[in-house]
Amino acid sequence: MPIPQLTLSQRFFFDAAHTLRREIESEGSRRIHGHTYHAEVSVRGPLDPATGMVIDLGLLRERLQAVRGRLDHHLLDDVPGLGIPTLENLCLFISRALADLQPPPSRVRVWRDALGDECLLELAA
Repeated sequence: MPIPQLTLSQRFFFDAAHTLRREIESEGSRRIHGHTYHAEVSVRGPLDPATGMVIDLGLLRERLQAVRGRLDHHLLDDVPGLGIPTLENLCLFISRALADLQPPPSRVRVWRDALGDECLLELAA
């Protein structure tokens, strides 16, 4: 019988500003402007029989709070390791910051409700 794999997710949000160098000017995006971003990180793995958990949610929340602290109320253009402040790079940045978790992130989603934009990063197990 295969070992069941469970997925556990936790969400957080952050407010941040950025600029974008792009071909078209859309709603002032070349100027400094801000958004409320939402992020969801999922981990997938077997249930640990000793703890009854895939991962301790307290540990996951602590790590997400540290990532949030690097992004919240910052100019994303200046965040070390982020690169160009796109939704795509935010997904990659968050996944890299949590890569040492056990189990590591299996999925990272970043979105902006106000604009309907979303990026989803699915990582191989």
